[in-house]
Amino acid sequence: MSYLYLLINIASVIVPIIFSFHPKIQFYKKWRYFFPALAISLLIFIPWDVYFTHIGVWGFNARYLIGLTVFNLPIEEVLFFICIPYSCVFTYHCLYILIKKNYFLQFENTISIILMLLLLVVSIFNVNKLYTSVTFGALALFIIFLKYVLHVKWLHRFYFAYLFLMIPFFTVNGILTGSGIDEPVVWYNNAQNLNIRILTIPFEDVFYGMLLLLLTISVYEYLIKKNKPQQ
Repeated sequence: MSYLYLLINIASVIVPIIFSFHPKIQFYKKWRYFFPALAISLLIFIPWDVYFTHIGVWGFNARYLIGLTVFNLPIEEVLFFICIPYSCVFTYHCLYILIKKNYFLQFENTISIILMLLLLVVSIFNVNKLYTSVTFGALALFIIFLKYVLHVKWLHRFYFAYLFLMIPFFTVNGILTGSGIDEPVVWYNNAQNLNIRILTIPFEDVFYGMLLLLLTISVYEYLIKKNKPQQ
């Protein structure tokens, strides 16, 4: 099915796009903050993806692709880095609008410290595994930067939202990595990761997705704060 990856992208973003215009949500009014944030994440993640594809950290199954490429990546893969962040930031925005209680506020510091320490340790002890080392190390350093340099106040909301996003994450990534289909859409070189799978999903994908979303939201939140009217 050559359109599978394309259909997954469309399915992941169509409902968020439609509901972006809902009168209670009005996410379209945040587009002027979201799209610059998306552009910055693309500037980082697309070259990363191109390089890791080139050296065989991961690759793509032509059986599920339409055949168009951008920067030697399947067009579907480029669309993934547009559709998935849109859906995730839309969800983040909806939770902020609809759920007023800060459930993770008192746990934010503990969550951040545990994440930073564990990610750094795993990264350091797996420097020979590129996907593991780069992903875990980059995420740990970025959390440190956000928490102790920028002193952002929204990390608790991010952790809360990411917990919700695990449901669509396991659905989309599950299919892409082979759940319910004959062959994976995206294959991974297990010599470059921990070779630990959650169903068919590499363990690193959980943190790769976290880094992608955290980077996008950090710029998104910065632009909102920068453009907030002075009191």
